[in-house]
Amino acid sequence: MNIRQKPIAAVARFLALLVLGALFLPGQASAQEDGIATVIGAGQNIVNIVLADPAGSSSAVPTLQKYVNSNLSLLPFVKLIPPSGIPGGASVSGGASNDIDFKRFLMAGANILITTKWVADSQVEMRTFEVAQGRFLFGNRYAVQGGSEGVYDVADKFCGDLLQELIGSGTFFRSTMAFSKGAGKNRDIWAVKPNGRNLRRLTNIPGLALSPTWSPDGRHVLFSHIDYRSHALGVWDSMTNNTRRIRFPGNTVIGPSYMPGGNIAVGLSDGQHPSIFLLDSQFQKVSKIEGSYGIDISPSIDASGSRMAFTSNRHGGPQIFLKDLRSGQVSRVSASGTYNTDPSISPDGTMVAFARRTGSGHRIFVHDLMNGQEWQVSFGPGSDEEPAFAPDNFFIAYMSTRGGGKGIYLTTRRGGGPTPLPTGPGDASFPTWGAAR
Repeated sequence: MNIRQKPIAAVARFLALLVLGALFLPGQASAQEDGIATVIGAGQNIVNIVLADPAGSSSAVPTLQKYVNSNLSLLPFVKLIPPSGIPGGASVSGGASNDIDFKRFLMAGANILITTKWVADSQVEMRTFEVAQGRFLFGNRYAVQGGSEGVYDVADKFCGDLLQELIGSGTFFRSTMAFSKGAGKNRDIWAVKPNGRNLRRLTNIPGLALSPTWSPDGRHVLFSHIDYRSHALGVWDSMTNNTRRIRFPGNTVIGPSYMPGGNIAVGLSDGQHPSIFLLDSQFQKVSKIEGSYGIDISPSIDASGSRMAFTSNRHGGPQIFLKDLRSGQVSRVSASGTYNTDPSISPDGTMVAFARRTGSGHRIFVHDLMNGQEWQVSFGPGSDEEPAFAPDNFFIAYMSTRGGGKGIYLTTRRGGGPTPLPTGPGDASFPTWGAAR
């Protein structure tokens, strides 16, 4: 049940963003034409959020607070203020604006206040307010079903609703990430929700499973697979939970990427320079998409299927290029640096994230395809590679060695964080996002 005040929702949201303007600074024009505020900087501009003490009675009270806090702590631009940091405590007398003493929360530096009221053991109302003006932003009533999993579902739904207000998309907590995990000469493909829920191994075959990609319908995960005999295209089927290898005799298989409609772009090499080929949905080679006298690999396709970012060394060292798949025109994307790899085009086709080798290791950069501007979104220590845009065009996951081994971290298209994503013990790399469902 939505308890949003519909007639003033748009005005409230606009005013709230104005109030938060010192924290959410507008980005480049192409990324901001929709008016959505975005985060700029490497963890410097944040939103301070506090969860008021819950009202009402339910056995799930402490669990829901814990799960919401855990979810929000993943967001690189959020800082949680503990109730102990609020002068006079974090209790509120009611759920309406005139029931709340916003001055106490403002004194603690809070920008957003979240209230929780249990109206029954299995129903909870959660409301969100902009603190400086005491304005109601949104609220929903959620039904809690299925024990602790049901409480976690409510936490995910609420946090998705909050993201919808802040960045214009609430798909983050509904998406699933696939990644490569293992050690030595054995790595499998795993999957997990970004908050660590439903961590599971998808494949279990000897060899190296690398560079996964989700099919648009979520049924398959493709990946490059290398064993002691050959390269192959690995295919995991969610309907059967089976994995098979598809060989292209004499070819290496590098970095597959699904296209809208189910076709696949993949780097194949027959002993000469690798080129990017088109495969149909039955994994049969159809035609060459892109090739040169150099190495052309790592295709990344936008959601419309009209733009493809890829890596090529046709100008010397590896650089990022963009191909318009309608006109065939190819242009260079990476504006500087001698070693740029691992492109990931945003689903809306407006940005490309990639890894650049710098004097302090590899770092993640983002290039705006609309105005040509480029900026760095990850900073040391360690080395950062393999960026992947989330379906919301806002979050970016990447592999980093900053923690010692290889782990997956989260930032945004404007920087922030980094926040480690929970993938369980062992090295994790090659993150890729499935569509939110």
